[in-house]
Amino acid sequence: MSEYRLLTATDCHLCSHGREVMAALAADGLLDWIEVDADSDLGRRLAAASPPLRPVLFDDQERVIAYGRLSERRLRKQLSVPPSRYARA
Repeated sequence: MSEYRLLTATDCHLCSHGREVMAALAADGLLDWIEVDADSDLGRRLAAASPPLRPVLFDDQERVIAYGRLSERRLRKQLSVPPSRYARA
């Protein structure tokens, strides 16, 4: 199973919502994820190539999957599709 990265910032209400969404998806076995603080070394590297709005969700190849207010419904739908059908070359 791929590990997704959720880029978050301090005092970010959308990030709190994003954590809840990711926890629900993980609880249902749809993904594994880690939280990355935007102020960490990895966070700064990811932030350099992402939209300015937090949170930002990256897949295991560091492609942006979603950002801002994460939609649990949309992510559930996207995760139920085999990666080859939605990944861009």
